[in-house]
Amino acid sequence: MKLGVAVAALLATVVAMVLWANKGDWKVLYANLPDKEAGAIIAQLTQMNVPYKHSEGGGALLVPAERMYDVKMKLAAAGLPKAQVAGNELLDNAKFGQTDRQERMSMQRALEGELVRTITKLDGVEEARVHLALPNQNGFFREQQKPSASVMLTLHPGRTLDRGQAAAIVHLVSSSVPELNAKSVSVLDQRGQLLSGPGEDAGKSLDEQQLQYVRQIEASYLKRVQDIIEPVVGRDNLRATVVADVDFSQSEATSEQYRPNQGNEPAAVRSQQSMESTLPGQAVPAGVPGAATNQPPVPATAPVNGAAAPLQPAQTGGSGGGAKKENVTNYEVDKTVRVTRNATGNVRRINAALVVNHRTSTDPKGKTSTVPLTPEEMEKLTALVQEAVGYNKERGDSVKVINAPFQIEPPAAGDELPWWKQAWLLDLLRTGAVPLALALVALGLIFGVIKPSVMSALAPPPPPPAPAETELTAIENKGGQLNAVIDDETGLPALEGAEGGLPALEAPQENSKLEAARKLARENPVAVANIMREWVTGEPVA
Repeated sequence: MKLGVAVAALLATVVAMVLWANKGDWKVLYANLPDKEAGAIIAQLTQMNVPYKHSEGGGALLVPAERMYDVKMKLAAAGLPKAQVAGNELLDNAKFGQTDRQERMSMQRALEGELVRTITKLDGVEEARVHLALPNQNGFFREQQKPSASVMLTLHPGRTLDRGQAAAIVHLVSSSVPELNAKSVSVLDQRGQLLSGPGEDAGKSLDEQQLQYVRQIEASYLKRVQDIIEPVVGRDNLRATVVADVDFSQSEATSEQYRPNQGNEPAAVRSQQSMESTLPGQAVPAGVPGAATNQPPVPATAPVNGAAAPLQPAQTGGSGGGAKKENVTNYEVDKTVRVTRNATGNVRRINAALVVNHRTSTDPKGKTSTVPLTPEEMEKLTALVQEAVGYNKERGDSVKVINAPFQIEPPAAGDELPWWKQAWLLDLLRTGAVPLALALVALGLIFGVIKPSVMSALAPPPPPPAPAETELTAIENKGGQLNAVIDDETGLPALEGAEGGLPALEAPQENSKLEAARKLARENPVAVANIMREWVTGEPVA
């Protein structure tokens, strides 16, 4: 009974170890789902006979890693989860007889859904919501309102968006909606922090880029200094820092210059105009004064049939006529337009500071000491640093190199965790605790229960107990055989007066024979056991 229970327990342990070894990893199928959607997915997984479990806190639904993608495709074919953002597919199922307002709303929802899908593809964005305000356009141009938009972002824990990324989202939304100005797009995160808004100029979005540019310049100068000084003083004997003053101001100047045509080259004629006119003279009175001469002139009439015309009254005469001539010539005037735009990111000043450790020297006795560098060596190091950073005195650059001993502090006690608290050891124990426990149980069953039971079953049966008789009786009955076993020259005397004509034994002065028999039993128990068996059964032992 005990052996059967042990074998069953061992088999159960082996099966548990096999199942633990074949246990696969679990991966997140969906996370942060509403309860209604999670219930529908669990029901579908139950129908598909797919094992699942919840993560700690119930925030995620886990399935076996080898079946994760297959399950996700089947759930997508079943329309789960339903809480996904709808995009242009809203326009595929247009209802017959929908009004113009319903059609505009469908278009707006489809556009918002597509923008949400695009924004959530960005690195660091977990969820997004887009609200578009698209006013109705009428036929009056002056009364038309411009559209606007707002974007709500939910970022992954520990992630942030810089102004450049926020500006990219603003331009993405403004480029996707007709007549939407980038200044009319607002972007904020889940903490209510405004990442971009109306009236933000493009220059402010370069702050992060400017800081990154400054860091790159400083890192470049620092690498130059370290590359040229470390081979001289050693890697651990140098501490250096470089500060760059970079000018990011923008300026633009436009100038126009005019000058007359000078020199031996002919002047360039732009346009030329010539005008000539003749003025008639003024009429003066003439003829005999009287009533006839004071009459207004009569219009001339052509003669009929060639008859001579009657005499006309005297006409006034003219005098004082003249002519006028005018020439206008326009020449080209030289014009020079010069536009000057200064580049941004110019380095205005470089400040470099270096600390060099004292030189370590060892005397013939093996004693180690530190010695400061000589002034000549410090001048050489300063010159090397100046050449490395492109020192310009007129620009106001500063390079400072000092020599000082470094203070090397020993590591504080307790900063390093003991080996039994190390993360790798805890992970190893956490991973191998179950297999190790199962292995120990199996070994305990094998060596503690099964092996003793098997050995006891295979061992020969113990000899039956000998009949109770005294040592003296045994010696009397088997004296000759005991003499043969002991192999002693002196034989045992026969007992006198005993049954069978055996003489009686005399009590020895010392019980040496009995001690020899006990010693034989201790040293050779098999021989003694055979003797006892022969005494009991009466048959000689082979």
